[in-house]
Amino acid sequence: MELRKGYLKDEPVESIYFGGGTPSLLEESEIRLLIDQIRENHSVERDVEITFEANPENLSIEYLECLKSLGINRISIGIQSFNDLQLKYLNRNHNANEAINSFENARRVGFDNINIDLIYGISEENTIWQANISQALDLSPEHISAYCLTIEEKTVFGNWHKTGKLLGINEETGASHFESAHTSLSKAGFQHYEISNFCKPGLYAKHNTSYWKNRKYLGVGPGAHSYDMNTRQYNVSNNALYIKSLNGGNFSSKVEKLTTIDKVNECLLTGLRTIWGCNLEEINNKHGIDLLEKKIRSINHLLSSGLGKLDKATLSLTTSGWLIADKIVSDLMID
Repeated sequence: MELRKGYLKDEPVESIYFGGGTPSLLEESEIRLLIDQIRENHSVERDVEITFEANPENLSIEYLECLKSLGINRISIGIQSFNDLQLKYLNRNHNANEAINSFENARRVGFDNINIDLIYGISEENTIWQANISQALDLSPEHISAYCLTIEEKTVFGNWHKTGKLLGINEETGASHFESAHTSLSKAGFQHYEISNFCKPGLYAKHNTSYWKNRKYLGVGPGAHSYDMNTRQYNVSNNALYIKSLNGGNFSSKVEKLTTIDKVNECLLTGLRTIWGCNLEEINNKHGIDLLEKKIRSINHLLSSGLGKLDKATLSLTTSGWLIADKIVSDLMID
């Protein structure tokens, strides 16, 4: 943090996020040191959102009280499922009762902004997924993130899939689960504001929203990414090399300079994931690329097929469009 304190050019920090691993392994003194260091090196907004990711088994009353005392005001709990068989299948260290208790502990301590992470597409059965949604709604969190189980090569899940320990689902099942979440959570008053994210009115995750709205951010730690609107930086991910470079007073990272085309494509990639979409007029004014002219055929197809909407100059996707967002964005990208 000391080496990179000028990265954000004195712009005020609106969000601090402890995640991308298991930050709940940290002790109170370590968390305090990190927060103090951020405040020393940056201008921090008075209403800064400080999110802390944790697994249910780590959220005792005592630990939550510690987090609260340090100024952390948003908790994101990696519950994934309220079904014990599914949790065992995913090799999680908690059970359904522990998941519910962790949420209730957070409420008891006074956290009034809690996110629950859920995973769908674990099995073909929609009834278990519906039960997971119902249980989440019973707890009444402010925010729910719902992700489809992905199986990638060279990961634990990828190896399990090869050996038959973890089975994949077909696209129709994944789409059915996605639509179930949209219908049930919308009916319960949640706003589906990004493909995988739902919130009670106005309670968007500040941190993730900054990514989707193309704002600067500084990533700290091995493998972390940073973005200053002109370049992306990728910290070395090897722990030993990362520590060695810092001990030598250097900072080891790769830098990717973004071209105008990169910037436009990233606007599409991030913006079309959200209800705010992409303002094509702003893109043209800023980057000199008129997507309404260059991609008129693809845009007209989106509008006529009910996959997209065009409100004045803002293009966004419908819920049906979100189901195939990757393909749509690929068609709209320029080269």
